[in-house]
Order: sequence, then structure tokens, then C-alpha cells
Amino acid sequence: MAERKKLVQIASTAWEHPADRAALNTLRSIPGFDIVVRRIAAFFGEIGIRQLFLANAVKIGPNQRPRLWAMYQEVLETMDWPEVPELYVTQTPLVNAAAVGFDKPFIVMNSGLLELLDPEEQREILGHELGHIMSGHTTYTTIAIILMTIGFQNLPFLAGVAILPFQLALMEWYRKAELSSDRAGLLSTQDPQTSMSTFLKMAGGRKYDDQISVEEFQVQARAYETQGNVADRVWQVINTAFRTHPFGTVRAAELQRWIDSGEYAKIVSGDYRRRDDASSPPLTSDLEDAAGYYGDQAKDAMATISGVLGRAREAFEGAFKTSSEEK
Repeated sequence: MAERKKLVQIASTAWEHPADRAALNTLRSIPGFDIVVRRIAAFFGEIGIRQLFLANAVKIGPNQRPRLWAMYQEVLETMDWPEVPELYVTQTPLVNAAAVGFDKPFIVMNSGLLELLDPEEQREILGHELGHIMSGHTTYTTIAIILMTIGFQNLPFLAGVAILPFQLALMEWYRKAELSSDRAGLLSTQDPQTSMSTFLKMAGGRKYDDQISVEEFQVQARAYETQGNVADRVWQVINTAFRTHPFGTVRAAELQRWIDSGEYAKIVSGDYRRRDDASSPPLTSDLEDAAGYYGDQAKDAMATISGVLGRAREAFEGAFKTSSEEK
């Protein structure tokens, strides 16, 4: 491929998805949000966070996985990020990576991810996680991971906080933040095919002794977005309500939409917001763009979701009652 362009002084607002910023502002507006953030940060602290995530991981450097370390330095150079967040690899078959921490965020890659992906796809993941750091996502990401790992019920200092609205809003933001960082991953590789093959493998695994097709996966992604009626779309919302990541097909389709818009090409050609002019677009602009992203179909789905959940609850209660009576 052609030599990657160094994105000198690029600001994270150059690639951030408007739905990411709108969802974050919604999250911040929830009563008690600031209390949750302060209490969790104070309880765990920077040292506690590192202990929580690094109990069994290996720090990467020039003499520890030097190939991965060298690639990481290239990603930092491409994104023109002067800091060098620490990088770790932890042994687990789960395919994932994360950028976590409060004051000094760091990146953790699971060994299962390294086994699944080719080197250039690993570059995409490094760029994705660096994107989280550059966007300032890590405080909220860390809180989300803590709450999913430990659970609200095991953090007594959160007693009295309205949990469900916070949890749903946090997960919604988390998924939209992934769409932003998918763009950062693409900018770090500057190879759309690599990004799409990464989504494909994370959804369906390696090819092993068979063949896999990025093109067919993109067709599937478009079908997932466009097929079905309102009820189907409601279940798409329900199925993702407590997920941290969007489905792979959704991520592929959304990134392709960004490429097709011409915004990716503009950035690579040098037309982007710099960090010395990094003021965020106004929230009203984010909300308008996010509304366009969700579209009328998504609005219809959300308008009927309460009815679907109600019917699902009634059906469950009816089945449980029948089962109890048969005993």
C-alpha cells in the first residue's frame, strides 16, 4: 500500500462521530452522573485501576514483543500523538482490547485478539484504542468496565443512585464511542480493507482452511441495516441495550458510510481540524447530526420499544405462572 500520511496535530474532533458526542452529553445530564464518576474514581484511584487491570499482564516495550512495540510507535507517529501510553498484553482467549485509566490511561490487548488478527489488523486495533485516549474516553470507559465487572450492587457507595437510566445511557455512549474510534483505527492504517477484515474476523473468526470475503460481509452489513420492519429494528435496539460494542456488521456499515461521505478522504488529504483549533462543534450541531444518523426508522423503533418490552414481560410472567401451576 502507499505510504501512510502523518496526520500532523490532528484533533480528535476531526473524526469523532456526532452520536458519540451527543450520547456523552446525554450521559452527563443524568442526575447523579457526576456523583458516580467522582465516587468510583476516588474509591479505586489511579493505582487501584492499574492493579485491577494489570494483575496478570505483560508490559510491551523494545525488548518485549518488539514487533508489536515498533508497530505501536508507527501508529503514534501517524496520529502525531506525543505521549506514549503504556501498552500491555494479557493472556485470555477473549477477543478484545481496551484503553483504560484516569490520569494516565494505558492500552491492554488480549492475547486472543493477537491470535485472531494479522499484523495490519493489529495496527487498526492499536489506532482504535489510541483514538479512545485522544478523545478522552478512558475515564468513562473505565467506569463502564468496572461497573460491568464488579456490578453496581457490590459498590455500596453508589447506594441511592438511579441505576438503570445511568446504565443504559452509559452503554449507549460506550457503543457510540466505538464508532468514533473505528474511524481513528482506519486513519492509523489508512487502508479501508484492513478495517473491514478486522470487523469480519471479530464477528466470525479466522478463515482457517476456508475462504472469507470482506465484500460479502459488507453486503451482510447493508442487509442488517435495511431489512425488516419496525419490530425487527426494535429487537435490534433491545439486543444491543447492554452491549459495550456495536455488532460487527453495524460497525462495518457505519465506517463505510463515513468513507462514502468523503470525510475520510478529506482528512487523509490534509483537510482536518488541528489540536490548536480543537474546539468541539456546538452540541446543537451534534444533536442534529446524531438525529440524521439514527434516522426516522430508529425513531419509530424507539417510539414502540416500551410496548414491546411490556409484551415481552407479560409473556414471561405468563409462562412463569403456567410453569409454576404445572409443578
